[in-house]
Amino acid sequence: MNNNTLSFKQIFSIGLMLFALFFGAGNMIFPPFLGQEAGTSVWVAIIGFLVTGVGLPLVAVIAIAKSGDVQTMANRVHPLYGLIFTVAMYLVIGPLFAIPRTATVSYEIGILPFLSENATNSFWPLFIFSVVFFVITALLALNPGNLIDIIGNILTPLLLIILGVIVIKAIISPIGEPQDPTGAYVEGAFFKGFIEGYLTMDTIAALVFGIIVISSIKGLGVTKKASITKICIAAGLIAAAGLGIIYMSLAYIGSTSPNTLGIQPNGGALLSVAAQFLFGSAGGYILGVAIIFACLTTAVGLISACAAFFNKIVPKVSYKAFVAIFSIFSMAIANVGLTQLINFSVPVLIFLYPLAIVLILLTLINNVFKGASIVYICALIPTGIISVIDGLNAAGLGSEGLNNALSILPLFSVGIGWIIPAIIGAIVGYIISLMTKPTEQLITQED
Repeated sequence: MNNNTLSFKQIFSIGLMLFALFFGAGNMIFPPFLGQEAGTSVWVAIIGFLVTGVGLPLVAVIAIAKSGDVQTMANRVHPLYGLIFTVAMYLVIGPLFAIPRTATVSYEIGILPFLSENATNSFWPLFIFSVVFFVITALLALNPGNLIDIIGNILTPLLLIILGVIVIKAIISPIGEPQDPTGAYVEGAFFKGFIEGYLTMDTIAALVFGIIVISSIKGLGVTKKASITKICIAAGLIAAAGLGIIYMSLAYIGSTSPNTLGIQPNGGALLSVAAQFLFGSAGGYILGVAIIFACLTTAVGLISACAAFFNKIVPKVSYKAFVAIFSIFSMAIANVGLTQLINFSVPVLIFLYPLAIVLILLTLINNVFKGASIVYICALIPTGIISVIDGLNAAGLGSEGLNNALSILPLFSVGIGWIIPAIIGAIVGYIISLMTKPTEQLITQED
């Protein structure tokens, strides 16, 4: 029997599941680092971070609820674009960045702080740890079972409890006072925080894993798209509240740390040092163990999802083979270290995120222009061009002359100059769609 609504208890459970999907140990490293650099501008910066680190992922889940899955959504541009875009999403959330990050975060917080000075400067500890980490990950991904559920069900609550204790202690006994903001946070704290939210990769994760939430809602008997969307919004608000509290708390810790703990190279090191400062070496050990297991669970889930997807599009290569390939590749990438991995990921995410954002927002208003492909195309082309330039700038490969020419674009100087071109492109595409009668038009029927 079909239902059009769910009880509050059911919606709350879905909200907790959505929170668990978004909340990974890797996400904890960015808010404290933002706080460290933003200093007295931390609250302005964290608002920008919450827009892209919390708001957009939830909007992405709603877009998936309206369209079905990420490839169906991207196919509205063109089937070839749909395939390329989806593959790019899985590679980014998988072996290129997110999976290696699980190992580097585990090492940075759970192992590195307890090594001798000679060992910390050696290549071997990270290499040995990453080999062991991904051998275990591969074995679990090949035989996923109750162990992963047990680890996830125990470690996520435990990690939240540990974080809660650290935050409460940091509020009662502040580590120090915030310093003046540095870098881009001096004059553009909100926009810098906005771009930093890309690093969570949760919007991409939502596009890839949003179908899990939708399937759970359907499994409870809800089939109407309008009802599914409403439930996603309600559950999303629950997840957003939890994520927002955690991110703001961690940013606060980061903002109070520089004077006492010194400037740390990344958020993982900062969080580990803060835990040891507040609770001694025991605090560091407990936090480290919890994060290692939480990251292991995340890695298994990501490798399983990526292996299943690529096995679907390349069936000649088995699921087990893809698990092995992704585990070995991720192990190799992880050995560049957390700071370098983050640095490498920034230009790629600055290029991909605007494309994902525009696709998501157009999906939400798809019925307004009756799903005309030309609207998507005209919006995404200028978005892609500006995003490529922004990505090159982030990689230090930008052209000064080109940047000067594009400086007339609103918000280009703060890294989001693609917004106005995307809006103009969508309007132009809509006008073209009204003036022409395409032989084929992708139309999504909404309830």
